[in-house]
Amino acid sequence: MTMIEYPPKPSPGDRIAVISPSSGLPGLFPLPYELGLERLRKEFGLEPVEYPATRRMGSTPAERAADIHAAFADPEIKAVIASIGGDDQITVLPLLDRELIRANPKPFFGLSDNTNLLAYLRNTGIVGYHGASVMVELGRPVAMHPQTADSLRAALFTSGPYELRPAERFNDVNRDWADPATFEAEPSMRTGAGWSWVNAGRVVEGRTWGGCLEILAWLLMADREIARDPAEYDGGVLLLETSEELPSATEVFRTLRNMGERGLLGRFSALLMARPKTWSFERPNSPEEGERYAAQQREAVLRAMRVYAPEATIVFDVDFGHTDPQVVVPYGGTVRVDGPARRITVTY
Repeated sequence: MTMIEYPPKPSPGDRIAVISPSSGLPGLFPLPYELGLERLRKEFGLEPVEYPATRRMGSTPAERAADIHAAFADPEIKAVIASIGGDDQITVLPLLDRELIRANPKPFFGLSDNTNLLAYLRNTGIVGYHGASVMVELGRPVAMHPQTADSLRAALFTSGPYELRPAERFNDVNRDWADPATFEAEPSMRTGAGWSWVNAGRVVEGRTWGGCLEILAWLLMADREIARDPAEYDGGVLLLETSEELPSATEVFRTLRNMGERGLLGRFSALLMARPKTWSFERPNSPEEGERYAAQQREAVLRAMRVYAPEATIVFDVDFGHTDPQVVVPYGGTVRVDGPARRITVTY
């Protein structure tokens, strides 16, 4: 079994690496990116340090791997955060120096395509942090969501238990980052329905694995950063979220079915399923259409879990995915899912 440890935490005043392990979108959309950097400085007291590929679209996997190595190797850098996600980080993984990173453990924050690096770090023995990109969460118009900011602050600077709570209001509709008017008003929020629990009669506490479902499917196809011994995941807590690509319920079911056939799904004692993103620029669903999409995804998940993990505790609509607010969840760290009390506590 891999020994997984929490890396040392930064303190206000420390330097934090800002890298683009996937897409160099900061170069195309400077407004949310610069806003995110400003908040790192003013609201979190950290000094962001950029690397050669951070603002460059079309950087090679080797250039991005070099940035990762430089960030982890520099003793003055106390944490690393991704600018945003993308869709080809899997090509960076073979170029990484596992021993260099293992010798210099640091907290890494990211989600979506950064599932690749989070899975890599877990297999290297380092707890990562699923959530909080510079452009999206830190670059939110007008102000960070208070739940997002509180969670990120706790994950950055503290160690120990942190209780998650359902968002009373949420948003998953984006506005144009190229339009300065986007940043003149906060996102429009709508009422949330809280978490939904299945098989909630017990308490589960275990280490997490998972991430963005689409990226996990790619890792499974490439047979990359998946534990050779499925027992590595026994008793763990599976984290799953879906992206702005809005995968169909059929695709979600088939991915989970394949995980089940591989012997992975039944290893986990609990599943935290993030609130799905239901809107994109390509598919601008109405609220009613979005609710149908979310319901279809929920049924697809239940259909697979009934076959491959019928006793697992499941919590739907946890706020750690592609929606606002977004809480940070430790990746490879410990999560306690208390069904009878309807409480989720992460350990930062």
